[in-house]
Amino acid sequence: MSTAELYTKDTRVWIPDPDEVWRSAEIIKDYKEGDKSLHLKLEDETLYEYPLGRQGNELPFLRNPDILVGENDLTALSYLHEPAVLHNLKVRFLESNHIYTYCGIVLVSINPYEQLPIYEQDVIYMYHGQNMGDMDPHIFAVAEEAYRQMSREDKNQSIIVSGESGAGKTVSAKYAMRFFATVSSSASDNNTEAKVLASNPIMEAIGNAKTTRNDNSSRFGKYIQLGYDKRCHIIGANMRTYLLEKSRVVFQAENERNYHIFYQLCASASLPEFKELGLTCAEDFFYTSQGGDALINGMDDAGDFQKTRNAFNLLGVKDYHQMTIFRIIAAILHLGNLELKAEQGGDSCSISSEDEHLNNFCNLLGVEHSQMQHWLCHQKLITMTETYVKSMSVQQVVNARNALAKHIYARLFNWIVQHINKSLHSTIKQHSFIGVLDIYGFETFEVNSFEQFCINYANEKLQQQFNWHVFKLEQEECIKEGISCMLVEFYDNQPCIDLIEAKLGILDLLDEECKVPKGTDQNWVQKLYNCHASSPQFQKPRMSNTSFIILHFADKVQYQSEGFLEKNRDTVYEEQINILKASKYQDVADLFQDKDAAFTPSMRKGTSKVSVRSARPVIKGANKEHKKTVGHQFRNSLHLLMETLNATTPHYVRCIKPNDKKLPFTFDSKRTVQQLRACGVLETIRISAAGFPSRWSYHDFFNRYCVLMKKRDVSTKDKKQSCQSLLKNLIKDPDKFQFGHTKIFFRAGQVAYLEKLRADKFRAATIMIQKTVRGWLQRVKYKRLRQAALVIQRYTRGHLARRLAEHLRRTRAAIILQKQYRMLRIFRAFQRVRNATVTIQAFARGMFVRRMYHKVLTEHKATILQKYVRGWLARTRFRRIRGATIVLQCHYRCMKARQELKALKIEARSVQHLKKFSIGMENKVVQLQRKIDEQNKEYKLLTEQLSTLTSAHSSEVEKLRKELVQYQQSHQGDGNQLVSIQEEMEHLRLELEKARGERKVVEDSYIKERDLLRKRVSDLEDENALLKQEKEELNSRILWQSEDEFAQSTLEYDTPVKKELEEERSRYQNLIKEYSMLEQRYDSLQDEMTIIKQTPGHKRSPSNQSSLESDSNYPSISTSDVGDTEDVIQQVEEVGMEKAAMDMTLFLKLQKRVRELEQDRRKLQTQLERKEQESKKSQVTERKTEVASEHEDFAYNSLKRQELESENKKLKNELNELRKAIADQAAQNNSPDRIQDSYNLLLNQLKSANEELEVRKEEVLILRAQIMKAAQQKETGENMESSTTPASGPKSGKHMDQEDVIEAYQGVCETNRKTEDWGYLNEDGELGLAYQGLKQVARLLEGQLQDQRREHEEEVEALKKQVDAMREEMDTQQQAFLQTLQLSPEVQVEFGLQQEITRLTNENLDLKELLEMLEKHEKKLKQQLKIYVKKVQDYEAAQAMQPVERRRQERNMQVAVQRKEKVFQGMLEYYKEDEPLLIRNLITDLKPQAVSATVPCLPAYILYMCIRHADYVSDDQKVHSLLTSTINGIKKVLRKHNEDFQMTSFWLANTCRLLHCLKQYSGDVGFMTQNTPKQNEHCLKNFDLTEYRQVLSHLSIQIYQQLIKVAEGILQPMIVSGVLENESIQGLSGVKPMGYRNRSLSLADGEASYSLGEIIRQLNTFHSIMCDQGLDPEIMQQVFKQLFYMINAVALNNLLLRKDVCSWSTGMQLRFNINQLEEWLHGKNLQQSGAAQTLEPLIQAAQLLQLKKKTSEDAEAICSLCTSLTTQQIVKILNLYTPVNEFEERVTVTFIRDIQAHLQDRNDPPQLLLDSKRMFPVSFPFNPSSITMDSIHLPASLNLEFLNKV
Repeated sequence: MSTAELYTKDTRVWIPDPDEVWRSAEIIKDYKEGDKSLHLKLEDETLYEYPLGRQGNELPFLRNPDILVGENDLTALSYLHEPAVLHNLKVRFLESNHIYTYCGIVLVSINPYEQLPIYEQDVIYMYHGQNMGDMDPHIFAVAEEAYRQMSREDKNQSIIVSGESGAGKTVSAKYAMRFFATVSSSASDNNTEAKVLASNPIMEAIGNAKTTRNDNSSRFGKYIQLGYDKRCHIIGANMRTYLLEKSRVVFQAENERNYHIFYQLCASASLPEFKELGLTCAEDFFYTSQGGDALINGMDDAGDFQKTRNAFNLLGVKDYHQMTIFRIIAAILHLGNLELKAEQGGDSCSISSEDEHLNNFCNLLGVEHSQMQHWLCHQKLITMTETYVKSMSVQQVVNARNALAKHIYARLFNWIVQHINKSLHSTIKQHSFIGVLDIYGFETFEVNSFEQFCINYANEKLQQQFNWHVFKLEQEECIKEGISCMLVEFYDNQPCIDLIEAKLGILDLLDEECKVPKGTDQNWVQKLYNCHASSPQFQKPRMSNTSFIILHFADKVQYQSEGFLEKNRDTVYEEQINILKASKYQDVADLFQDKDAAFTPSMRKGTSKVSVRSARPVIKGANKEHKKTVGHQFRNSLHLLMETLNATTPHYVRCIKPNDKKLPFTFDSKRTVQQLRACGVLETIRISAAGFPSRWSYHDFFNRYCVLMKKRDVSTKDKKQSCQSLLKNLIKDPDKFQFGHTKIFFRAGQVAYLEKLRADKFRAATIMIQKTVRGWLQRVKYKRLRQAALVIQRYTRGHLARRLAEHLRRTRAAIILQKQYRMLRIFRAFQRVRNATVTIQAFARGMFVRRMYHKVLTEHKATILQKYVRGWLARTRFRRIRGATIVLQCHYRCMKARQELKALKIEARSVQHLKKFSIGMENKVVQLQRKIDEQNKEYKLLTEQLSTLTSAHSSEVEKLRKELVQYQQSHQGDGNQLVSIQEEMEHLRLELEKARGERKVVEDSYIKERDLLRKRVSDLEDENALLKQEKEELNSRILWQSEDEFAQSTLEYDTPVKKELEEERSRYQNLIKEYSMLEQRYDSLQDEMTIIKQTPGHKRSPSNQSSLESDSNYPSISTSDVGDTEDVIQQVEEVGMEKAAMDMTLFLKLQKRVRELEQDRRKLQTQLERKEQESKKSQVTERKTEVASEHEDFAYNSLKRQELESENKKLKNELNELRKAIADQAAQNNSPDRIQDSYNLLLNQLKSANEELEVRKEEVLILRAQIMKAAQQKETGENMESSTTPASGPKSGKHMDQEDVIEAYQGVCETNRKTEDWGYLNEDGELGLAYQGLKQVARLLEGQLQDQRREHEEEVEALKKQVDAMREEMDTQQQAFLQTLQLSPEVQVEFGLQQEITRLTNENLDLKELLEMLEKHEKKLKQQLKIYVKKVQDYEAAQAMQPVERRRQERNMQVAVQRKEKVFQGMLEYYKEDEPLLIRNLITDLKPQAVSATVPCLPAYILYMCIRHADYVSDDQKVHSLLTSTINGIKKVLRKHNEDFQMTSFWLANTCRLLHCLKQYSGDVGFMTQNTPKQNEHCLKNFDLTEYRQVLSHLSIQIYQQLIKVAEGILQPMIVSGVLENESIQGLSGVKPMGYRNRSLSLADGEASYSLGEIIRQLNTFHSIMCDQGLDPEIMQQVFKQLFYMINAVALNNLLLRKDVCSWSTGMQLRFNINQLEEWLHGKNLQQSGAAQTLEPLIQAAQLLQLKKKTSEDAEAICSLCTSLTTQQIVKILNLYTPVNEFEERVTVTFIRDIQAHLQDRNDPPQLLLDSKRMFPVSFPFNPSSITMDSIHLPASLNLEFLNKV
């Protein structure tokens, strides 16, 4: 491809520009060979003619296509040159806000001068485990690459961070170390990661300062090595420092500061512990006020100082060491404020002995005041023979003071570094390490001195190492791909390095001049001119004889020689050092000893594969002749650093400072280009461009450029051959590309050429498509116009026809109107005539009718008068006849009465009548006598009461009389006063009467007013009713309007409440998760301690200690958790503190946690015991009465049952004998008639036996009634005797009652055994049985009599107490009455009312309390009654079955008797020694497949049935042991199968089912609503297992979290490739050109290992496993909600961190994949789980990629649509959006700013990424089972034969 083909019209190029460095232009005329100029058009539409061939101008650089602009890797650019690199960095930094960019193996980092949310913990986890090319460029990606190579290849790694001051080197190194500390947890619990991170604030405080370029500039270089063991865990660290800028301690330029620690200490000077330092504000000290303002915006010195102190504490620096550090720093500040007084014309000076700062300096350092005062102003000169002491001038003293201050601070700096290394040192053997080098970049200022010389010398060495490493990588790549090695020329800076460090180089000449007694900087420079004038790397300035120029790899630098010798010598007067050595503070004295010379300690030998020596060689002695200069030490430490770096795999980070004003996201092209040249990035670009910079895999190349192939050449099976044939046809020059094994290598510009061909192909296809579409559109338009014309014609013709029809209708209507009008007029005239005629007729007919009516009315009235007259006459005649009849009847009846009277008198004189009358009178007399007796008894009682009352009253009267007499005797002289009091009382009585009258009047008025008010109230109530009715009507009208608002407000109120509930549940479950982690750690530590304990002496644990019990830390009935902790402590003591030191911190935490849990358990236990005691106290009295009655009833029922059983046994025996006889007869004679007769005989005997049994029952009852009667008579006689001993009554009664019951049982048993002994009375023994029964009944009745006597005594005592209470109440009332007599009448009335109210209130409260107590008592009695009834029934059933079974076994009858099957009660019995076997077979060794064909959750049901039996037999130890063993067994199984989803799901289902069973059968009414009557019989009876339900709930949460963890571990590797990368829609996505770091998954078809179908299949597997194992549907919904949230979080986080997937085609693919997942949810009926809602952010991200992004309307649509995405996420996706083809457009910066303006009111969280580790709080809704326990079958495969069904 010729040059003319490249420089054609519309091609864009780069031309130099003095302001912007490079400027873009477009060619407007094709270039031809030989043209003198190039016609261009600039971006501002101005024309420009670019000259060629003159002034060395060549053809301008070509610009890359827009599709390549903004790439992550600069090597992906087709044209690699300086303007392309600068433009790509500028676009990424300003438009996309990306601060990181790859440049081959180098990561370019641009300081944004703004905090970015890209360094959170989630971002670290996103980059961890990813290949370097998979994610967007980041410092975490470089750190991950180093960590991965170290762990996989076992090679030491180094990360070299370099750049100018203010470019962000320190921050980058800090984030790299933070990444290593996060992803590689330490092997022990000594907080190594925290210590490594804690060293940063300390080193920043003592080594960082504010400069004009950076507010936190590192003024030293450091190399930190992080040591790792074989498991890649951090075990320690080591730090080496280089070239501390000591001059900053004594001098700061304008707008600069000293080291931060000085200002931090001054800001905290007001603290009590720092009063002795004598510090004030920083402006008061010379060493901290030279730069001007001592404050930095946004920096809190006091807060940073607190962080520094916390870091010291974390690193183990003791408090007194810290105070020593702070005293030394304060002493340096006081040293700078010494006041010097010149003497003797300025040749000498002195310091006042009263100088405050000198005193503070000496006191703080503990040195002698006079000695320090003297030697600060004098120096000692030593000659061969004598020693002189000479005074120094003011300037010499100032120099010596500054040198001393620098020396003290340097020693302190090295001492702190030494202590940090000591704290970070580890005794574990180091396997490998990762080093982080934070070193200064190339520097050039207006005045460059010794420091800049050393810095640039170090960068020369690093650049040489970088060049060799790049060359080595290129050679390895060529060998790997099998292509010819590329001969690339690169700049070799070895001559410059030789100029500096070779023999007689600059450093050698400097050291030699320092040894000369009177050596000067001018003499040294002259030697440089003489020795190196001929060197091409060395130049002499034209206008100066004191400076020199060195041509470095980055730039030409001029150095000023002034101060080189002094800084190289670094001399301090020995006398001053000796004074410091003699300090009274040992720490200060040790700081200046010769053995602690300024160097960091060397690392231990053998800790790494590379022998690493100290950064500063060990100085043998303090002799000046052997003391090495600063330059010599720096050269040695640099050589050691290069040895270390050469032995590691380096990774490079180049930090760029975009502007000098520290403005956020401001790009200065000049400054950036200068740094790119200095840091070697452009050299990397030049090396890459010289070879084959563009590299494509065959798979990606085929997918991208297959459009350039013809259809017959396309072969998907052999893509490599297709690519080769395509390139040979397109690019004729074979040198422009090479074919490797897996990649195609292109020269610079070839990819741009292929992109141009591809774009031309697409453009031609687009034109064809446009042409076809436009023709189709025109045809559609013509058809539409033709159709419209036809429609218009049709409607016009229709309109004309309709208008004619309208005219005809109007004409016809007019005629009809005329006809109707005429007809109406004639009709109305006819109606008028007709109406007149009808009216006349009506009036005439009415007149005739009225005349007839009047005539009829007159006749009717006459008839009525006649009726009434005739009726009166008839009644008068009737009364007269009736009176006469009555008179006759009276005379006749009198005659009859006289006759009957005579007959009765005669009869009364007869004898029989008298007898009947006497009999009736006797009955009446008896009744009256009884009434008289009853009345006499009542009279006696009343007289007794009256006598007692009269006696009490008389005694009280006598007492009152005596008191009155005494009172009168004592107050005889007060008679007048008594009279006046009586008069006053009379007066008060009159007033009281008057007040009563007034009160009556008031009451009458009150009644009247009350009636009026009631009437008014009734009126108001009527009005109120009307108003209420109107209000209800209005409410009904308003209600439908406010329903939506109410629902919305309710939703707004419920949402935060639900959110708080979820957060609280999440916190609770996180605590459970942390507890489970601590528990697992505790178990592992315990196992380790056991192993350690057993290993040396082969010790064994006691055999009686179960491993299951050792794991238990749950509520126990007889054990506690303290024992386990004490055992572990004892084990630690036996092993020894040295061996247990590693885990002691965690052990102490666990011990503290166990103690807290034990305290909580004890509190709960005490509360429970207190409640139990209270309940027992309330139940004691109840049980006393219940026990007696229960014993009586039980004994009576038992006696009656025994009697009936004895009769039943006898009848059964007779029945069996008859059966036997009948069977014998049947065997002898088979006649059916005889058999029938035998059966009839049997039936008759049965009937007679039943009749006899009933008769005997009646006899027993009659005898019992007679005995009861006799007992009552006896009780009345002994009532007085029993009352004499009330104290012993209850006890003896109770004792006798129990004895009687026992004797009754024994008697019954003896009766059953000795039935045959009574045969002498009669043959059946009936009399003996009756006698024994009556005897036992008599004993029982005697016991009842004792109980009644005891109850009577209790009642008497209660009555006595009531009498006492009444007496006390009467006394109080009498006292109150006497008090009221002394008060005024009004007060008496009020007082009386108050007393009455108080009395009624007390009575009311007492009645309420009594009612509540009775209700509670009733409930308790009902519950206890149920329990006792059940127990009695079970006991009787068991007792009844035992003798029957025993007799059946003893008697071997030949009669076949059918045996009834036992009913399974849903309980399983096992022996205590079989419990480990039960746990092993049912939990530990159980496989889910073994119970797959049975009832789901069968182990849970079996365990509950075992628990139920233990509850049934009331064995609390068995319940506790079984539940504890079950929980520990499940935990062990889960720990063993911690990556098995099926096993975890299986035990989650069983644990939840066991929890549901404990709830369903707990007896709580709330859990029994859905139970059947059969299930209610299976409830627990004796124990409340609420605490164990809580423990099982915690265990379920832990299993659920493990299930989610296992599922996430399976799904997470599939998500990115399956959801984001897999091409579900074939041919939609395109592959862009990639650079050096190709994506790891784009190499071949098969390496995109996961598809969406595999994810769905895996979800199907999860779903089927959980369904088969019977997991609750609610829990399954929560599981899939969590998994879908994880899918959403991982996919979205990858999308936010990857530029290559943010395109329109990816959005289409992503939306299709999400639809597939939603369809899967719908198919599994999981829509209500909330899983689809968790995908909403990912859905909105896909829609955001597909939406139009141009206008403000588009911005509003995006803001309204993307409600689930935060503002940062939306802006990040828009910044990452990358067109895949040329026809797509980029998102402009203006549009992004518009989006930010629309979203500025949002209150979004600051995090960019979603928390993929977030766990939704889980809940376990109660889900009762419909299966009954008695219907469960135990399969034989479980080997549970030792379980017995009950």
